[in-house]
Amino acid sequence: MRKIILIISLVAVVSLILGGLFFWNQINWPVSSESQEVLFTIADGVGAQEIADQLEAEGLIRSSFWFKAYVYLDRSERNFFVGSYVLNKDLSIKNVVNILTAGNTTPEDTIRLIEGWTTRDMADYLDERGSLSKNDFLTVVDTTDSRQIVPDKTYDFLVDKPSDQGLEGYLFPDTYRIYENSTIADIVERMLDNFGVKFTEQMAADARARGMNIHEIVTLASIIEKEVRTDADRKIAAGIFYERMAVGVPLQSDATVNYVTGKQALQPTLEDLDVDNLYNTYKYQGLPPGPISNPSLSSIMAAIYPTETDFFYFLTKPDGSTVFSKTFDEHLANKRLYLQ
Repeated sequence: MRKIILIISLVAVVSLILGGLFFWNQINWPVSSESQEVLFTIADGVGAQEIADQLEAEGLIRSSFWFKAYVYLDRSERNFFVGSYVLNKDLSIKNVVNILTAGNTTPEDTIRLIEGWTTRDMADYLDERGSLSKNDFLTVVDTTDSRQIVPDKTYDFLVDKPSDQGLEGYLFPDTYRIYENSTIADIVERMLDNFGVKFTEQMAADARARGMNIHEIVTLASIIEKEVRTDADRKIAAGIFYERMAVGVPLQSDATVNYVTGKQALQPTLEDLDVDNLYNTYKYQGLPPGPISNPSLSSIMAAIYPTETDFFYFLTKPDGSTVFSKTFDEHLANKRLYLQ
């Protein structure tokens, strides 16, 4: 009997030792041996359960179960501080808990990049905020190969971009929370990542079914963005542009002329219209070489899914609304009525 009790005791001790070693391994074994920083935010009112699930979902820990087990045994489940942290995938559960309970949050900034802004507009905004150098930003986004900015990523949506074109059009306008010490490359990566999420594979397939590649869609969307304000009007304007391209009539977009001259004119001058530049869609048929702004999802959707109508002309009134016309005479009458 004693022998049986001894064996059971030995098995229990060995089991405890092995269990302890396994637990120790789980809380000290990082997700990756390679360094990769991730911005992790704990919102107000979020508990250990949600934090554990979020950490696992973002690939910062291997198991939410072992995270919860550790913080329960460590009695730290109520010690997490609200805020944002820079966590690395080479950290263990124990390391992560120590950081999140120390309260050393990462200073953040919020930037709002407006739909329809050009890269120059973005550069001016970031420079005025004191976030980044305008010239440095423009140099980076003029880069023709995104791998020079984000070496470890490739973006499928850039496959159709001509090799001489920068990133104008692909810097998705949105509100971003960034580290105060974020680099230009960090911000550009966030915008490209966002574009990749918004521009779905289905949208790309539907664009190609229409006979347009992604670069052409983004270019058309960037013109629509600068010309028209509402979702419905954007789809109608897109239909007009498609019809013009189909019959070989120039797009005659004032926005493309403004892109060349740097003006914001509702009605470019005759001198402006005579500028010899491939972006001048009064002089050259079809789409310009590349986007003239960074368009919204609404304008991109309009370029892929236009509304077909009998309209062939449109103009933007001083209040920003759009007036459509079927004939050139109607268009001229609207010009006299609203723009003179």
